[in-house]
Amino acid sequence: MRRAKRALPLVAVVLILGIPLSGCGSESARDDGVHTGAGSGRDTGVEKGTGDATAKEAAKEAEKGTREEAGEGAGEKAGSGMDMQEAAERSDAMLDAVLEAIDPEVRWAHGPTTTRACGVTRRRTVMTVVSAERRQTFLDRAETFWRKNDYRIKAVNKDEKFPAVYAVTKNGFGVSVSFRGEGQAFLEADSPCVRESDVAAPASEPKGPAYEDVYPLPRPNVRSDFWSGAEG
Repeated sequence: MRRAKRALPLVAVVLILGIPLSGCGSESARDDGVHTGAGSGRDTGVEKGTGDATAKEAAKEAEKGTREEAGEGAGEKAGSGMDMQEAAERSDAMLDAVLEAIDPEVRWAHGPTTTRACGVTRRRTVMTVVSAERRQTFLDRAETFWRKNDYRIKAVNKDEKFPAVYAVTKNGFGVSVSFRGEGQAFLEADSPCVRESDVAAPASEPKGPAYEDVYPLPRPNVRSDFWSGAEG
């Protein structure tokens, strides 16, 4: 009995000592848990967040590139730093270039400039008579020039009397050549959405009379051995 009585205090001491030891073990495990959970959790969270942001940026860039290649969304790109005057000058350069590519050269005059909510349209009116037999040739030369310069051909109208071809640039400018009343050829360039501003008259000189303040412009009245054929 005495041995039992003496043993009890020893057990009690062990148990009492075991409690703080267990507590230290638990604290150690708790520390490890906090370090691993918080540390790795935070690290993983940051890496995952950065990865998601990078992935989103990459996706946006890829989508943007695809839209630009398709000729879509270019208006936003062009509009970010271009105003209506700059867009009009770009349109003038595009129209000058395609008219220079049409050989033999034709006479033309500036058509009216119009503005809309956030864009501008420049126009050229061909004053050379283009016979019905030569109209497709005229369009083919414009289309060939645009294809060589990476324009995307949007549509081609093969109508015998009023044919037309429509194209778009990678930065969202639309350009067209169309034949209308009495077989007169018209060229137009439409800008994408740009910043609003005043727009000055075109700086380039027309090939022929200027017809300032004359609207509508006369019907074609200049004959060409090549373009006019035997018509009238």
